[in-house]
Amino acid sequence: MKVTAEMVKKLRDMTSAGMMDCKKALAEVEGDFEKAKDLLRKKGVAKADKVAGRSTAEGIVYSYIHHNSKLAVLLELNCVTDFVARTDEFKELAHKISLQIASMGARWVSPEDVPEDIIEREKDIYKAQLKESGKPEHVWEKIIEGKLNAFYDDYCLLNQEYVFEKGKKIKDMIVETIAKTGENIKISRFVRWTVGEVSE
Repeated sequence: MKVTAEMVKKLRDMTSAGMMDCKKALAEVEGDFEKAKDLLRKKGVAKADKVAGRSTAEGIVYSYIHHNSKLAVLLELNCVTDFVARTDEFKELAHKISLQIASMGARWVSPEDVPEDIIEREKDIYKAQLKESGKPEHVWEKIIEGKLNAFYDDYCLLNQEYVFEKGKKIKDMIVETIAKTGENIKISRFVRWTVGEVSE
């Protein structure tokens, strides 16, 4: 089938992918927009996997101060080259991630950053809850794993659902930007301040 410019524009508006990528995806799935979106997402993940090992020594420190001047976020977002660090896509990603930190108060970047003593404390709480519930011990491990994953989704930035787009996680947004820029992108660190709140 013939892929029109209007179709390409519509898919680009839906996904923010490049024009040629949109055109190829639509041609491949014969104009089915949902299939084209899935295809672009898979290609984005594949591209992200390809560049995942590249060193991310460039980037920006992005600051966000809430309109009431009582909440602030500092974020270090890294990429491979200074060229990408200066692009609108990269700065927009930094802004979105900063809004997420301000809104949802993540404590760590990823599950790998959660200290072992915190994980053990959570497991002890879950075990006590399961003991109280009377559930048989042979199912505990699976339930504890599910509860830990929910804990990571709440407190680890990469695992959090983006506050302004249901069903999309922060790590998905990073993968999408990697697909656009062709460079590895990583969140190195962040800090969130609230007036009157003492940091841990």
